[in-house]
Amino acid sequence: MGACSSTPSLKDAPMSKLQLNLEEFFLGKTTAHGQFQDRFGKVSRRFTVAIQGAWDGEILTLSEDFIYEDDSTEQRVWTLKKASENTWVGTAKGVDGMAYGEERGDTFNWKYSFNLPTESGTVLVNFDDWMWLMDDEHLLNRAYMSKYGLRIGEVIIIFKK
Repeated sequence: MGACSSTPSLKDAPMSKLQLNLEEFFLGKTTAHGQFQDRFGKVSRRFTVAIQGAWDGEILTLSEDFIYEDDSTEQRVWTLKKASENTWVGTAKGVDGMAYGEERGDTFNWKYSFNLPTESGTVLVNFDDWMWLMDDEHLLNRAYMSKYGLRIGEVIIIFKK
């Protein structure tokens, strides 16, 4: 995909009558499998994630434990605050500023800048995450990554309750 490729829109017609509520889907244990591919389509990293979610009525905390194909590990803890009925703000270690998201029907869009660790330090990249509730147990996530407005790769993840 080139830099001119478009991404989904919250104005797109819904694909189902399902209603995604992050605080319900991620409550308790969730597992995920995913991979990163560069802008040329080459898959360069695969991972699994064990997620523990807690909801206190205002804050959704997601503790994510990653295991990569090379057996390296990483933990990321997201703190998401429900800003309104359909909007969220949040942060995690590595996020530059705040992340902003909106739910609409079976879809969630989450945007943020992230200091991505690399072999030579960190690189600030932008994420445009799109999540779709496939059924009561599966959430599909496609994250478009860009730097300086140019697509540099994608992450695809499937979450299972």
